[in-house]
This record gives sequence, C-alpha cells and structure tokens, in this order.
Amino acid sequence: MVSIIVPVYNAAKYIKHTIEMVCEQTYRDWELILVDDASSDGSCDVIEKIINSQGKRIRLIRKERNEGAAAARNSGIDASSGRYIAFLDADDVWKPDKLEKQVAFMEKTGAAFSFHSYEFGDEEANPTGRIVRAPKTLKFKEALSRTVIFTTTVMFDTEKIDMEIIHMPQVPSEDTATWWRILKSGYVAYGLDENLAIYRRPGKSLSSNKLVAIERIWFLYRNIADLSVIKSFYYFVGWAVRATLRRL
Repeated sequence: MVSIIVPVYNAAKYIKHTIEMVCEQTYRDWELILVDDASSDGSCDVIEKIINSQGKRIRLIRKERNEGAAAARNSGIDASSGRYIAFLDADDVWKPDKLEKQVAFMEKTGAAFSFHSYEFGDEEANPTGRIVRAPKTLKFKEALSRTVIFTTTVMFDTEKIDMEIIHMPQVPSEDTATWWRILKSGYVAYGLDENLAIYRRPGKSLSSNKLVAIERIWFLYRNIADLSVIKSFYYFVGWAVRATLRRL
C-alpha cells in the first residue's frame, strides 16, 4: 500500500480536486492522509464531506495550531501504515498513472528513495511545457547543485529506509534539507524520467522570490550540508547556473 501524505493549509480552493485526483489513480492500493494545519478557510469542511462518501481510505488529521508543512508531513508519516510513502501538496497535480508507474519503477530498481520528472504549470495548473527531467540517479554531492527533487514526486520504501530519517526538520526549505540528509547518510535517489506531475506556480509564490531562494539555499549549505564558506560558494554557483537554465 502507498500512504499519500498531504499537508493542508487554507487549501479549500484546491483540496476537492486533489482528493478526486488521488481517487482516480490507476493504482488502487493506497490510503490518503490529509493533515490540516489549522486552516481558517473551511478546508476541513470540504474534506469531511468527501470522507463521508469515500470511506476509511481517506483520513483527516486536525492540528490545533499552525506548525508548518514539515510538522504536518511528519504527523502524516507517523500515522501512515503503507509500505510506500508518497508526498503530495494540495495545489499540485498528479497524472492518473503516477502511482502505478512509480511503484513499478521502485520494484524494478530496488530503490529506497525515488523521484520523477515534472512540468511547471500556471496558477490554474495548465502545463507550460517546461519540464524538469529527473536524472537516473542522484547522490549527495550531485544534489548540492541540483535542486531537482520536487516534493510531490518523491516516494520512499519504508522496508528499505529508516522511517526516522524521512521526518522533516523545522528549517527553511525543509524538503530539500530532508533529501540532502538522506543522501548524505549514504542512500541514492533513483530518478524516473517520466513527467508524472504538474507543479502549480502562482505568480507570487515563495519560490518565485529569488532573494528568499538565495537565502534558503545558503542556509542549507552552511547548516544542513555543513560546508565551509568556500565550498558553499562553489556549489552555490552551480546551483545558480542550473536554476537559471531551468527557467529559460
């Protein structure tokens, strides 16, 4: 079974479509764990109406106070019961055969950690044609200059990776920090070069703020990767070049 973990914060605009999208997956052995991070827009009301019609495959966890995406995902991990764990953000889109193809890929490769290619979309999730291709494998040093792993494309095999190491730290860019920590411990991420998701990018998204992105990546180099200033600058240049090319 695949445990699909979705952090929910003021996602009433998207969450019905997100749940329907999971229900339409060609791979049927899944559970959906929605972790509401103290939303104030009625997200839980939307979710509960759907749960009443879908049964026990969909669960809602309500957090009493807003703690951020990392804590929400960690709560989902703790509540999961599937062999595989997949992450999905409430505003992103999966292709209908995403789970089927990724589980088959992990069984074929024996991967403990996998990710796949994805495409940028606009605010309405209309594809833009800009696809980020997943390399065949990604190791720690390679990942330092290639922030190519998108959270909505990640899947773990909990029979091959320690559950504790996939819990996310409470730091900026907690997802990238998690991938780096896992890779630094010796795991290899296996990439499926098939576009199976759309990354919705609103015009004023956090990731579009370049100054914030620079501050976050520098923090990761110095505090998560434990690199010296010189090595941090070296990898930063590589990251900046790749990030620029990916957006052209």
